[in-house]
Amino acid sequence: MKAGALVARNIRRLRVARGLSQEVLAVDAQIDRTYVSRLERGLENPSVAVLERLAKALSANIEDLFRVPRAGEAAPRPLKGGRRPKS
Repeated sequence: MKAGALVARNIRRLRVARGLSQEVLAVDAQIDRTYVSRLERGLENPSVAVLERLAKALSANIEDLFRVPRAGEAAPRPLKGGRRPKS
């Protein structure tokens, strides 16, 4: 797997595992939400500074963004869509 695709997969994997929306991750990492989407789709190549901010926002180590999936490991599933109910 190429490095860009690996980073894209791991950003999404960690975000979904923590139950974060792209918007929440973007705010926490101080980047644009559309940039998070493009990163997760492998359309952008983030700088090391952006990778550091993403890792911090995901409560992960930067090396977690480069973890190679185990054989047969499924791609991360998307979070449930839709708006949250008002309290």
